[in-house]
Parts: sequence; C-alpha cells; structure tokens
Amino acid sequence: MGWYEKIRNLDRRVIFLMIGLSVVVPLLLVIRFPEYPTPMVKDTFRIVESLPAGSKVLFVFDYDPSMDPELQPMSTAWLRHCAEKRLRVYICSLWPLGQDLARDTVAQVKKDLLRKEKETGVRIPFEYGVDYVNLGYKSGDKGVINVMLTNIEKIYPTDVTNRAVSSLPMMQSVRSLRDFDLIIDVSGGEPGTKEWIQFGSDPAGVKIIGGSTAVQAPQLYPYYPRQLAGLLSGLKPAAEYEQLLGEKYPQYADIRDNKGRIRMGAQAIAHIVIMAFIVIGNITYFLDRRRKTK
Repeated sequence: MGWYEKIRNLDRRVIFLMIGLSVVVPLLLVIRFPEYPTPMVKDTFRIVESLPAGSKVLFVFDYDPSMDPELQPMSTAWLRHCAEKRLRVYICSLWPLGQDLARDTVAQVKKDLLRKEKETGVRIPFEYGVDYVNLGYKSGDKGVINVMLTNIEKIYPTDVTNRAVSSLPMMQSVRSLRDFDLIIDVSGGEPGTKEWIQFGSDPAGVKIIGGSTAVQAPQLYPYYPRQLAGLLSGLKPAAEYEQLLGEKYPQYADIRDNKGRIRMGAQAIAHIVIMAFIVIGNITYFLDRRRKTK
C-alpha cells in the first residue's frame, strides 16, 4: 500500500489520538504564545488600573467549577490586579459554590504575593478584614441585589467565618452598593452580570465590568459600553488580560499559573492539527475525484 492509500484510509482512532495529544502535550509542556489584546480587553484593564489605592471593589463569583476552564483565569487575573493596586475587595456570590472558588482564588493570589516578596523584597499587604473580605453565598438571586442596594449588613450580617461584618475595619465605610467604586462580576449564567446591571449597578450608579463564558457573551454585548463598562468573554480575553497584567507587572508575565495563556496555547495547537486533517481530507477527496474522471 502506497503513502496515498495509507493517508486516505487512516484509522479514525489515529486522528482522535493526534488531537488528544495536541491538547495534552502543550498543557504538560506549558506552551504559551503572545496574546494581542483587543480594544475591549484594554478598556477593561484600564478601568481597574485607573482606580486609586483604597478604592472599594465588589467582586462577585457567580459561577461553579464546571465553568472553571473559561472563568477562573479571569477571576485570578482580576484579583491579582486588585491586590497590586491595593484596592479593597469585597467578595460575595449568588451561586452556592462561588464562595469556595473565591477562597481558592484568594489562596492563589496570596501565594503569588508571597513569591513576589521573596523575589523582590516588596511586600503587598493582603490581610483579611482589612484588604479583602469574603461575605459568602446568599440565595435569593435578584432579591439579594435589591437588599444590597440599600443595606448590605441586612443581607450579610456575618462573613464566611461567621464573624459580624460590623466588626471588620473595611466594612465601616460600606453600607450599600452605592458606596462601591466598581463592581466586578464573573458570571456563568443566571443570576449573573445581567442581573447585577439591571438591579445593582444601574440603580446604584456604580460602574460595572464583567466576565462571562463565550456562549453567554451575546446576551451582554447590548449593555456595552454604556451600562457595562468592560467585558471579558471567554478564555481568549482572559488570556489577553493576563498578557496586559504581565506587561504592567512583570512578576506575572511567565508564571505557570497563567492558566488562560496556557490553555489558549493548547487550543491553538489543537486547532492547527484539526485544520491540517481538514486540508489532508480535502486533498484526498479531490484526488479521488480526479482519478474517477480519468
């Protein structure tokens, strides 16, 4: 059997194996490519970068572990950015597992800051109750947002550690959503960014930026840029945000925890392999067709 017949009759299991390896190997080797941020991602980055130290940011984790591949990279990048800017971060969630994802994100950012301190001697404080607080999950969807619009302590009398929020230093100047300088909502569905726009940021007059899965993004585009100041829609914009963060803060440029860029590297190589098989398939089709006409 000649080379043409071998390619033409290639076992589909070989194709599946090649595509699987094109994903797994780049992930194991941590292959990354440069990202070229789009204007929307640049605008979103500038909004956080422009906040002065001490600004109050409500960071909402409205997703669960099934959306981790797309949404966790942007959550981590945003929290790193907030920590570097020394912003006060108030974490909450309208999804049950959101508070646990927030806890894991905080742990990752603390690890990053500790590594930076060891490498550069520069210490960035990120202390619970002073620089950030995790208010946790509350059921009620839009009802929770409506209560927070007038009185946060009424819906969140305690944090995830069961400590009275009134005893936390960073809660002394926060009574309602109107007291925040920015809302960041990372959303995997409903309730999510759309509800925070309609019932939270718009009535409170507070700027909001959001992160969403790629399939959810078309529902949010109509709100941009008037009601939604910035949006990261899926893994690609998350990787672009990591690129911008690395350019501004070099300690984040090439770390192994830039999951967005690493996953985009694997995705790019997998797409190349798939396109190669499509090209080969079309070539064999036209050669077969040509042989039949002779």
